[in-house]
Amino acid sequence: MAQLLIFRHGQSVWNLENKFTGWVDVELSPKGIEEAKQAGFKIQNLHFDYAYSSSLLRAQNTLIIALKTANHTEIPIAFDKALNERMYGDLEGLDKTETAKKYGEEQVKIWRRSFDIPPPNGESLKDTAARVLPYFKDEIIPKLKEGKSIVIVAHGNSLRALIMFLEQMTPEQILEFEIGTAQPRLYELDENMKVLNVKNL
Repeated sequence: MAQLLIFRHGQSVWNLENKFTGWVDVELSPKGIEEAKQAGFKIQNLHFDYAYSSSLLRAQNTLIIALKTANHTEIPIAFDKALNERMYGDLEGLDKTETAKKYGEEQVKIWRRSFDIPPPNGESLKDTAARVLPYFKDEIIPKLKEGKSIVIVAHGNSLRALIMFLEQMTPEQILEFEIGTAQPRLYELDENMKVLNVKNL
């Protein structure tokens, strides 16, 4: 049996300002730093062999702060853009409320919540899954099959792609699935990557 722990980064500065972030590399807010520490307290009794995060600072720093808080500082860490948040294209940096006023709430909901309709010059969740899942299957699943314990800190949509795969959700189910900031979710998996147990810590 293998353990996989995943959680989203803590609140970022642009989360706080209600802006579309995507691939823009913004930092954690003070609240986000505190959330990362709280996640660390929740995972201090767990063991990890490897840690992964995206190429974006808000996820990397959440992982580093959480591991330091949990006294897990000797774990090898890999950063890869395959785990990045979905790219929001022309919406990046825009205020979400103002964008809804400009394009209409229904259109913005389609861009944010449809599975395969991307925002202008951005990625859909389907596009995001197309880079997250090959990386997960090639890099992480072999280690899980060896019984290694893994922690991944990433983003709302890259984690949605992963949860959809692990829990065999439909596009409709995963798009309504809310992922809070810095809330660890622990999976126990068998050798075929079937979920034996899942719980939020």
